[in-house]
Amino acid sequence: MPRYFIELAYNGSDYHGWQVQPNARSVQGEIETALSNLHGNQKIEVVGCGRTDAGVHAHRYFIHTDLPINWEPDQLVFKLNRMTPPAIAFFSALEVSSEAHARFDAQRRTYRYFIHHRKNPFLQVQSWNVQQALDLSAMNEAAQHLLGVQDFSSFAKAHTDVKTNICEVFAAQWHADTNGIYFEITANRFLRNMVRAIVGTLVEVGLKKINAAELPGIIAAQDRSEAFVSVPAQGLFLWDITYPFIADQALAD
Repeated sequence: MPRYFIELAYNGSDYHGWQVQPNARSVQGEIETALSNLHGNQKIEVVGCGRTDAGVHAHRYFIHTDLPINWEPDQLVFKLNRMTPPAIAFFSALEVSSEAHARFDAQRRTYRYFIHHRKNPFLQVQSWNVQQALDLSAMNEAAQHLLGVQDFSSFAKAHTDVKTNICEVFAAQWHADTNGIYFEITANRFLRNMVRAIVGTLVEVGLKKINAAELPGIIAAQDRSEAFVSVPAQGLFLWDITYPFIADQALAD
């Protein structure tokens, strides 16, 4: 059966995360249902590039799936957009080798976390409202301690089935935007809840409750209780993902 990589985005507000769960709406479940309906109710499974939690969004996300018939990529995208809710949008598709894997072949992933300062009803499901002043310079100073290959147990959800909590962070920086600020972090892999725990800790730096120089000690402790409370899910986006066989923006173009 031909294997396809499919590029999409989704608003995670009304979903219990990416992964199929009993008695709960999931993005994966919506897509598998659409593909099943498209192929005469055959069981179709999809593999995502990562597992986002409830309320988390994806600006650029990839799946792979093996389909029982050959499709023109544009026609497959058109059909999927017709058969899924408005919260999920498909952009492009590409036939790939049978060994290509949406999760394991990803080289880098980038997340963004958005914070707005003024209360805004139109941002409440895609950004976190923090009305206190934040020291962006101090937050960026602290973020530099995240770079490199390190054990990120202090920012990871406890008691998961991962074999290692070591990740390589390539970039981590806060930026100003029209509505407030956002944090962008790129790594080879992420642990569950990692970005939200990092942002929660960096916000404490921005509020001057801890110093930027305390970050290395928090990381070295390899203890979740040493870091701070995770920020709400709605401000988090899986922003981009890199594969060796997909040139940047190749599918979108």
